[in-house]
Amino acid sequence: MAWGSMGFAAFVLAFFTLPHYRQGESSVAGKTAEDIPLEINGKAEHLTDFRGKVVVLNFWATWCPPCVEETPSLIELNKRISNRNGVVLGVSVDDDQSAYEKFIQDHGINFPTSRDASKKYAQDYGTVMYPETYIIDRRGKIARKVIGPQDWNSAEMVAYFDALLAQN
Repeated sequence: MAWGSMGFAAFVLAFFTLPHYRQGESSVAGKTAEDIPLEINGKAEHLTDFRGKVVVLNFWATWCPPCVEETPSLIELNKRISNRNGVVLGVSVDDDQSAYEKFIQDHGINFPTSRDASKKYAQDYGTVMYPETYIIDRRGKIARKVIGPQDWNSAEMVAYFDALLAQN
């Protein structure tokens, strides 16, 4: 009985550390990305306004250490894809507007961000932890879901985005 419990625990731990779990959840691939309202730089927009671009929709928070760790990588990713009709779009789940604004300023965020203090839109997407990222193709379909922090400048990610951005 003890060996069975230990085996089950090892299986669960192994499953959640496997690259396929963190690097892409196939159950959402191909689904149309749910439209969400956004407020970017004081202007009302919607996710569908970005149709035609590859969107890296990243749910994050200032109080989340892995989100803070991932931020420089997202800034570099946005620099790399913005001239190829791609964009990183950050959606913060922070309650505190001033903490959110300070983080954007202090970290030199170069991509559009919005705030979802109610966490409604993050929950609608099925976000279970932060950061969580949805890569949306030019047609508005979810291509990939990434759970947890990611090195967006790894060789694998560079190749992935090169291929995705080359598609019409």
